[in-house]
Amino acid sequence: MDEPLNLVLFSGTDDRLNAAAVLAAGAAALGKPVNVFLQYWALDAFRRDRIERDHGLAPEAGAEGRRAVEDLARAGQASWADTLRQAKELGGVDIQACSLSMDLFHLEATDLDPLVDGVEGVTAFYLNAGNGQVVFI
Repeated sequence: MDEPLNLVLFSGTDDRLNAAAVLAAGAAALGKPVNVFLQYWALDAFRRDRIERDHGLAPEAGAEGRRAVEDLARAGQASWADTLRQAKELGGVDIQACSLSMDLFHLEATDLDPLVDGVEGVTAFYLNAGNGQVVFI
């Protein structure tokens, strides 16, 4: 369990962010370190003023997917942000914003939700990833 799970989040839709949060929480529950690297639209979803917003679903979800997600929320499923908060409480989950994406959106670290631990470049992400698996979402 020494090698980390490394998640590169590009998409900012709620269904994909939820999938990433569940993967992170599962790995953290097993004591596996998790590195999350936020790029582009995923980073945008982690803005302090946007994290609780509806970020939509991937186009292939369609109306049926929307209904299913809404049914799960009514049944009490935690949001992706809350799942990530729980994963971080388990320990070993590090969430970093991509410095290039920060520049693209003209963001400062203070613009991001406290879930985000810092800002790093892609080289630092790969150094932290070591020989661990990299998953792109």
